[in-house]
Amino acid sequence: MQLAIDTSTDTASLAIVKDHEIVAELTWHCQKNHSQELIPNMSQLLKLTKLEFKSISHIIVARGPGSFNGLRVGVSCAKVLAFSLKIPLVGISTLEAEAYQHAEIGLPICSILGAGRSEISAAIYQKKDNQWHQLSGEHITTVEALCSKITGKTIFCGQISPTIASQLEINLKELAVIPSPSSRLRRAGFLAELGLKRLKAGDFDHPATLQPIYLRRPAITKSKR
Repeated sequence: MQLAIDTSTDTASLAIVKDHEIVAELTWHCQKNHSQELIPNMSQLLKLTKLEFKSISHIIVARGPGSFNGLRVGVSCAKVLAFSLKIPLVGISTLEAEAYQHAEIGLPICSILGAGRSEISAAIYQKKDNQWHQLSGEHITTVEALCSKITGKTIFCGQISPTIASQLEINLKELAVIPSPSSRLRRAGFLAELGLKRLKAGDFDHPATLQPIYLRRPAITKSKR
């Protein structure tokens, strides 16, 4: 049984997968309460499926980019579970998990997360010839700079505010395909599916060395004293 954990942003998600089937999934808006809500919701999900923590055989975690505190909570929890249960751990890019739920459409998929300072985190993926490819790695950019590199019809997913959607449509016109908000909701079930591909290939991360992807370090406030 695999447990997938995503606390990358204010939207958190958990999924339990058994025999390659999702048996339970929970996605909710947790705001900044990851540390208070993650374990209780995880316990509730296990209770609903009549499973226990000791039943977990693998952990799959979204490792960012995303919010500093959210990633710290999710990755730390995943590492503790992997250590204590002595089970394999796999970390997956949050942007990749966002994109993967649109993979079957076949177009390039650009995942977006807000990065503050009028900037975004972005990466581009595509499923072609039944193979999943990363076309552009995770990086911080602006909507304008991102649009300047788009040459064909592209799906945009992730955290797309009305302002960002408007910028994409103005700059790219018919090249920008923006799914509805409900279909852009990041779900741990797709995170689990990506993790299972790596597990099948025998590709694991070590709990001691796995780190979140922070494209920008958190702002540090200097003491006024």
